[in-house]
Amino acid sequence: MHSHPEAADTLIVGAQLYDGTGAPPVMRDVAIRNGLIAAIGNLSNWLAENVVDANGRALAPGFVDVHTHDDTHVIRAPEMIPKISQGVTTVIVGNCGISASPVTLAGDPPDPMNLLGERGAFQYPTFADYVAAVNGARPAVNVAALVGHTALRNNQMDRLDRAATDGEIAGMRAQLEEALANGALGLSSGLAYGSAFAAPTEEVMALAEPLANAGALYTTHMRTEFDAILDAMEEAYQVGRHARVPVVISHLKCAGPSNWGRSTEVLASLEGA
Repeated sequence: MHSHPEAADTLIVGAQLYDGTGAPPVMRDVAIRNGLIAAIGNLSNWLAENVVDANGRALAPGFVDVHTHDDTHVIRAPEMIPKISQGVTTVIVGNCGISASPVTLAGDPPDPMNLLGERGAFQYPTFADYVAAVNGARPAVNVAALVGHTALRNNQMDRLDRAATDGEIAGMRAQLEEALANGALGLSSGLAYGSAFAAPTEEVMALAEPLANAGALYTTHMRTEFDAILDAMEEAYQVGRHARVPVVISHLKCAGPSNWGRSTEVLASLEGA
């Protein structure tokens, strides 16, 4: 008695499959059905409307670009050709303390929020507004979004060259909590920039307190990558310990000729954190 062949929407045959575990590649076929992987193996008995002969080419899970500023690009250019042409299928946005939401501008966006566009690019006063816009644009990549500390400061403060008051921090926290409730990945900071450099560690610690209950994380473009880099790293750890959340340090480098060769110190700090 012969069994009926399985059916897929797309069948990729003869691929060198890199499965993402670090294991050596193996020759496999992959069946895709309803947008999901249905089977992996020798699928010579499968049928599909669309058959792709990989002819020994490499096939891997989509790459995650963990540090981008694609916040508005995923809406303005949802084809995302620069990313998918490199195998990137997920982007993390909202890094370095700057995010497209939640944002309400009184004038032009402060540096470095203007990396995301001019004033007209910031059309999302709540994170839920941003989620709706991304879903409406249907970008070719998955999008996970952080909420920027600098963006929150912009919303709540009259000027950014000072520490936030308790009331301003409360306002920031309320906006962060709304974002977390609507799926935000966590909080980012850009303490090296003038728009956030005046924020003391205590301000960031207080703002980070809601993260743990949401299963979120804290990422930071550190306060400095120059002589005081170890102090900046310790500040990042301090925020993470206080909030009881994972910490991601961005742009881990020893900047300036006087710091060349200190990477062993930096890596030892990470290992001991």
